[in-house]
Amino acid sequence: MGNENNNSVNLADPAAFGVFGLAMATLVASSEKLGLTEGTGGLLPWVIFLGAFAQVIACSIEFKRNNIFAATAFGAFGLFWFAVGMTWYFGYNIEQFGFAVLGYFIFGIYMTYAAASINKAFLSIFVTIDLLLGALLFQIFAGGPALLSGIMELSVAVTGFYTSAAIVLKNMAGFEVIPLGKPILKLKKIEF
Repeated sequence: MGNENNNSVNLADPAAFGVFGLAMATLVASSEKLGLTEGTGGLLPWVIFLGAFAQVIACSIEFKRNNIFAATAFGAFGLFWFAVGMTWYFGYNIEQFGFAVLGYFIFGIYMTYAAASINKAFLSIFVTIDLLLGALLFQIFAGGPALLSGIMELSVAVTGFYTSAAIVLKNMAGFEVIPLGKPILKLKKIEF
């Protein structure tokens, strides 16, 4: 998931695992918004164990691999799923949740810019996350339909499963079996 700088420790790339966790959590969570299931209680194990724990585990490995982008992305979204799970469990004020979504939307915008320098697969994940967060803001603050949020959440799951599969197969085969796509942006490191 980006910086492959691995000077001191030889650790496997945890990105496939973290992205799989994201894909599973959003797939299961989308079922409620799409009207396929009811309530959030049955979603809790999936968002806590896969959305939260899987991404926090991936985050900790990415920090050890000195990959700030992946560590930040997995850590922030892993903690997001912990917070969402707690919010569903204990009940919540929808406007307060809306401000949390707004904060993650801001985070998502600059992480999307950074993802454009990695590959098109990660860029597509972040674009769909931005669309999901925008749909949630529309739903919370303007009464937009939950169906739109559900469709956007499902699109995050689809791009996540694709990217996870591409990473697993690339690491096993030694070449891209499923294309990840070349980066569309080159960031230059500036020394201060």
